Amino acid sequence: MNRYFSLSTPHGSLHGHLERPDHPRGLVLVASVHNALADSVIAANLAARNYAILRMELLTAQETHFVDAAQNVPRLSQRLLDILDLIREDGDTLDLPLAIFATGEVTPAAIRVAARRDLQVRALACHGGLIDRAGLEALQLMSAPLLMLFDAAEVVEKAAYQRARTHLKALSEERILAIGEDASLHVAAWLCMHLRGDTGG
Repeated sequence: MNRYFSLSTPHGSLHGHLERPDHPRGLVLVASVHNALADSVIAANLAARNYAILRMELLTAQETHFVDAAQNVPRLSQRLLDILDLIREDGDTLDLPLAIFATGEVTPAAIRVAARRDLQVRALACHGGLIDRAGLEALQLMSAPLLMLFDAAEVVEKAAYQRARTHLKALSEERILAIGEDASLHVAAWLCMHLRGDTGG
């Protein structure tokens, strides 16, 4: 089953796409600020492993022209919370254990949201991003197990994770991706271990 999602915000509409197999192992919310090829590859590979995938871009069409919009952690966090409300109320998604895969600028917002929705978000995987921008309270409150993926050249992002990990109470692990390595293999393994309701395999 394939269908489109739409979310109205004070700054315009957000759009997303849900792909759900007949008997999904869980739902992965793939959240980003723009439609990147790497995210498309990960979404496709997770879908091939029988996960339902909801892809949502967190910037409106107008906001994509402004760099500051992608750096607004409170705004991105609120939009993620609104999306989680949609998931919790929609008949095609409400019964599925939920994980979030976030990239880049969305990473600190995903940490904040996972801390606030600890009963809804069962696992979290992030590719890059400045995790410490989530804030001390969110780092300490989050209970969802966290996988952080970094490209080898992401020196600043890795340093931010090292600063933040001393405050994390949840289980967290770090993976460094080789050039051209498929991040979805790591994400799928993480979900298999930590996404409750997953039947394994």
